[in-house]
Order: sequence, then C-alpha cells, then structure tokens
Amino acid sequence: MHRIVRTGFISSGHSNSRARLLASLLVAGLSVALAAGCGKKEEGGATDQTADKGEPAATPKQDDKVKIGFLLKTMQEERYQRDKKAFIDKAESMGAEVIFESANNNAQTQLAKFETMLAQGAKVIVLQPVDTGTAGNMVRKANEEGVKVVGYDSMLVNGPLDVMVMQDSWAVGKLQGEAMLAWFQATKGKVEGKVALIMGQPGDSNAKAMSEGALEIIKANPGLELVAEQSHEGWAPDKAMATAENVLTKFSNEVDAFICNNSGMARGVISALKAQGMDDTTKVFVAGSDADLVNIQYVAQGKQTVEIWKKINPLAEKAAEVAVMLAKSPDKPVKEVVQTDRDINNGQVDVPTIVTPVVAVTKDNLDATVIGEGFYTKEQVYGEGN
Repeated sequence: MHRIVRTGFISSGHSNSRARLLASLLVAGLSVALAAGCGKKEEGGATDQTADKGEPAATPKQDDKVKIGFLLKTMQEERYQRDKKAFIDKAESMGAEVIFESANNNAQTQLAKFETMLAQGAKVIVLQPVDTGTAGNMVRKANEEGVKVVGYDSMLVNGPLDVMVMQDSWAVGKLQGEAMLAWFQATKGKVEGKVALIMGQPGDSNAKAMSEGALEIIKANPGLELVAEQSHEGWAPDKAMATAENVLTKFSNEVDAFICNNSGMARGVISALKAQGMDDTTKVFVAGSDADLVNIQYVAQGKQTVEIWKKINPLAEKAAEVAVMLAKSPDKPVKEVVQTDRDINNGQVDVPTIVTPVVAVTKDNLDATVIGEGFYTKEQVYGEGN
C-alpha cells in the first residue's frame, strides 16, 4: 500500500526572521522527502507520485504482501486440516496473506464467504466448489472485479475458470475398480458378485469423475452386478451407512463390494458391515478415497481393502504457488505465469489444468507409501509399541 503524503500551509502569524527560517527549513525538508519518495520505485510497482495523482498501479510491488483467498467446501473430513495447513504455509512462505474459509457443504454459505473475500481485497481466490454446477457464477463475479479464480480439487462445470489444480479423479475410481478385480480373483477365484457404488454429492463433478472411473471397470466385467449406485448429500457418512444397511437388507447380506467416493462414506459403510459381523476384507471389499487416518488404520486392521491416497501436500502447495504467482502478475495470461499439464473442457471452456498424483494404498504397501513418505507415522497407523 502506498503511503500518501498530504501537505498544507503553515501560518504562524509572525514575521520575525526566526519563524521564516523555520518555515523555510520545513518546506525544504518536505521537498527532499517527496523527491526521494517519487524517485524510489520498486520493480513492477508504481511510485508514490503515481499514487498521489490517483493513477492506478500497473502491478503490485514485488515486496508487497499479496492477499489471496482459500475457500474449501467443508472441513468435515480429516484431510482438510492438512489442505489448510499446507496451503497457508506455502503461501505465507511466498510472502502472501491468506484469507481462509470453509462452507460446511452449503452453496449459499460458500457464495456469501466468496463475496466477503472479494470485499476484503483478495487478488486471487482458490475455490473448491460445493456445487460444481453453479460455481461458475462466482467466477464471473470475481473476473468482473479483476480477480482470478483457481479451481481446487473439484472442477466446476459449464462456467468460466482461470486455472485448475486437481488430482485425476477418474484415475481414483479406476484404481479402486482395479483393486476390486484383484480382490475378487484372490478371494473367489473369479470376478463375479454384487457391487454397490457409494457416490458423493449429487451433481458434483469430482464424484462423477471418480464414479465413472469405477463404472468403466464394473461394466467391462459381465460377472459383476451393480446393485446400488447412490449419491449422498454432503458426502455424509451417516447417509452412506444407511444406504449400505438398506442394500445389505435387500440382498440378505450377499453384497461383495462397496466402492466409495471418499473416506468418510467408506467409514459409514464399514459401520453398517460391522453391525452384521462383516467388517472383514476377506468377506467384503471396501474402497475409499482421501486417506483419512481412521481409514488407513482400517486397511492395516483388515477392515478395508484399499484407500486411495490423494496426496494432499502437492495439491495444496501447488494451488498456493499458482495463486501467489497469479496475484503478483495480475495482467499476464495464466499460461505465461504458470506451467500447466493439460487443458480440460468443463462444458463451457478449456481450463488450463495441473494434475497431482494419486496412489492406491493396501495392507501390502502402506508401510512404503503413507508411512514411508511421512504422511502418517507407524505409531499412528498401528498404535504405540508396534
């Protein structure tokens, strides 16, 4: 922020030479200060003289703190504490100030918090939309005010978006499906049985992509019968548990596999299985995604077969890096500021996209993955003394 110096006339009402000398010295000193201020110009920034004239700066000063927003759809899952910390740490290390909010999976709450971020002067907002179908309206509003929006984790559809940072959600479902095929071969000697697909928020592009990855595997194997394909408001674990209970009741507990779009819903399914004495991966296949600690513990304990680890730090840190870089170069096109992996069409525009890695975690590789890479400690996963 430029400091604007205002000057006025000093009238002492005296005519003696001492007063005149003092006035002359004050004026001379102020002139020197103003000249120094006008002459001092940081790279990429406007001078104080430009600010005094009311002319806008072309770009922020490199040593100024840019303000960015980070707006998640929820903090319901454990993973989001990691998203928040990794993002803020990275952004602050690059000299940015972060406004953080979450929306409790409520689209209207998210809209209000988004508008507040704009009012607070965020230069870039990183947005994980609650409603991927309507979030484009927020982006339009931001763009009208000269603010860029970085999509995070869930791609909004049929609307504008400046750039996207995400994991390959389709690959998440594909990895779950492939793990299921391996499980059928190992436990039954053939790929044949009943499968339930436990999906997230209705209409959510992330839930849709993950489900499509799994469905491609299911449909390619005629021995598999899809007995449920159910969405769940708010990705709620209790609603997923109710769905699992209903499916188990309907098919007299003869359901072989549950593929879930996230960790929380997988926990809901496992709660339903536990009530029937079926929370055992030798009896029922369960797949989740997000790598919440409880789910990784379930994998270690043999209650859950596979959990997809969507690596949080690379995702959050890359989003923070992109946001800060864009905030520091507001007049440049996105592709001149950041390197992207591909363009993905969201139904309206081709969105420059950066994709971060996902890993299937099983009992066989969890020591080498989530523990070996420092996501969790051995004590956290197996308990003290193990």
